[in-house]
Parts: sequence; C-alpha cells; structure tokens
Amino acid sequence: MPCCGALGAHRRSTLLPSAPSSRLCTRHSAHVTLRHVTPRGGRGRLPPPIHPLPSRPQAGRACAVCGAALRRAAHAQSGGAARGVRGAMAGYSAEERGAPHSAGYRLFLKDAAGRYISPFHDIPLRDGGAENVFNMVVEIPRWTNAKMEIATKDPLNPIKQDVKKGKLRYVANVFPHKGYIWNYGALPQTWEDPGHKDEGTGCCGDNDPIDVCEIGSKVCSRGEVIKVKVLGTLALIDEGETDWKIIAINVEDPEAGNYNDIHDVRRMKPGYLEATVDWFRRYKVPDGKPENQFAFNGEFKDKDFAVNVIKSTHEHWKALIAKKTDGGEINCTNLTVSDSPFCCSQECAKATVDAAPPCTAANPIPPEVDKWFYYPKN
Repeated sequence: MPCCGALGAHRRSTLLPSAPSSRLCTRHSAHVTLRHVTPRGGRGRLPPPIHPLPSRPQAGRACAVCGAALRRAAHAQSGGAARGVRGAMAGYSAEERGAPHSAGYRLFLKDAAGRYISPFHDIPLRDGGAENVFNMVVEIPRWTNAKMEIATKDPLNPIKQDVKKGKLRYVANVFPHKGYIWNYGALPQTWEDPGHKDEGTGCCGDNDPIDVCEIGSKVCSRGEVIKVKVLGTLALIDEGETDWKIIAINVEDPEAGNYNDIHDVRRMKPGYLEATVDWFRRYKVPDGKPENQFAFNGEFKDKDFAVNVIKSTHEHWKALIAKKTDGGEINCTNLTVSDSPFCCSQECAKATVDAAPPCTAANPIPPEVDKWFYYPKN
C-alpha cells in the first residue's frame, strides 16, 4: 500500500525512523509492530488518508514506506540520529542532516508548529501584502560558492548540494565576482514547466521553481524564508531552457522602501544589474561551457512583467501538484495541499527525515573553490 498516496517512484528512499521512540505513519500499524504514539499537540489537523487502512494485515506484504524501512533496521538500531536544528525564521526553521559539503547533506524545513514540510510545495507563494510581495526560500547565501538547491526529486524536497559527474558542485569565481553576488533562492509553489514554451523566450521551462536574486544588504542563511518585494526579471537561456531570474529585495531591508521597480536598482545600485548579467553570462565558462545567452537581448523586464511570469509559473505548479501535468521525476509529496493526490501525513514526513544520516561536522571546502578565473568580457 502506498504511504498516503504520496511517494510515487521515490518510495524506496523513505526509511525507518532512526530513533526507537519515533513512529511510522499510524496507517502502517496493520503492517508492522511498533508502539503507537498519538500525534502531538493536536495543532493543525493533518489531511485525511488518501487510501483506507486494510481491515487486517496482508501476509507477505508491507507498505512501501514501512517495507523500505524494515530493510534498514540496522540503521534504526544505531540509537537515533543527532540533529542540527537551526533557529526559527519568519515562522519556519531548518534542520540539518548529514555533513555540510557532502553528497549526503540535507536541510529539511519545518513550519512554526515544528512540523516537517516541503519548501517547494508547502510554503505559500504569498500570504498577504502587496501584489509584488512573495515568500522566498534562500538556498545560497551571498558570497558563498556551494551550489545548493531544493531537491525537487527527493521526498519533502530538502535543500542539498548539487552534484555533477560525481563531484559536489561549487560555482567558480569569475573575476571580479566572488561566489554568488546576491542571496540566491527560489519562490515556493512555482514551477517552470519543461513542457511549456514561453512566447517571449521561445524556450521551454527548466523544470525547477523560479529563481530569485535578492539584492538587500543582509547576508541571509541557508534555508531562511523571507518576504521579498519583486522588482523585475532577467530571462536567462540556460542550455536551451528558459530560466527566469527574479530580481527582488527583502522587505525588511532598511532601504526596501526606496525600491519599487527595476529602474530603482539601476539608480540606487549603479553597475549591479550589469554585474548580474555578466555573472550569469560567464559563470559556466570555467567548466568548459560556452557563455550563456539571454532573451530580450539581456534587458531586464519590469516589476509588472515579473509578477505576471510568477503568476504563470504558479499556475503550472498548481497543475503539477494536482497531477494534471506529468511532472516526471518531480517529487510532489506535500502536507498542506489538501486536494493534492500527493498529500501525506506528518508521521510519514518524520520517517523520511529520521531516515537521513545524523548531522555531523562540516567537511572541509576544497581549496580550489577560492581560485579566480580571468576572461575578457565580450
């Protein structure tokens, strides 16, 4: 029986909780013998089960979640995984698993009630305020090099470090830039549909949430959820795919009131937009790839254009989460979209997190990450 109808092709990666006192979804009590623990608190009712429990166990069968879990019983007997819990941010908090700067590192997000959620699907795109104010999930703090991203193919979509050709990915420093020159992240509940060709760019989407370059003065933390004021957008064409880059500023920035559209960035931060185009044009050149191209001759579009792009990608996400569009390998497990066939319980979410390796000390960053590359500007 699938767990809450949620995990799809990724059932194999959901494991038994590491701590003996943890629990699997109570819907699995007919399949495995575990002490039943009533869900805590009663705050915020969980969605109803998608599939009913069988009246009695089916011999020789187990839920995809519990079955995978039992195959990792030895891991469960380790006494429980240590957790790296980071402070609450705008009602959300982050929990680290694995060693930073390793392929096994994951950063899971939790809501204000301490429940595990998907940053892709469960954080609302916007929750009131002006029309151009949205929630942003910070994946990469400014000046850092590690290419962190929402893991769209993993259950709960934790933040992880990208891996290319078996190696952890770090962006190169193309002079005069050091790491990412903004706080970089994504807007939740958006999706650049690879099956949809944009009329303006002539290219299909890149299969990810829409990207954001936050230009405020604060260096944010990985996994932080902030409200941003959208100012404009740049249309990057990345290996033949449309990859929108939203330009925005943290609403809590001391100077946020001075920014209302893309021309304010040019006026208040001269050279910043030009540096942004230069960064995206050349950041893959050290990897042996050609310079990236842009739609609209590399010109930034204004706030209204950007908001319309966001609304469009939000509609694509709605079709994805309702299974009206084939998302391929995208994992749509969520806990709050009640009409989604991928909705699961908090107990299943907790089992996914508890299955991840314990939080340990960070691995050293390779020294070559600080190397500078010099290329003439075309």
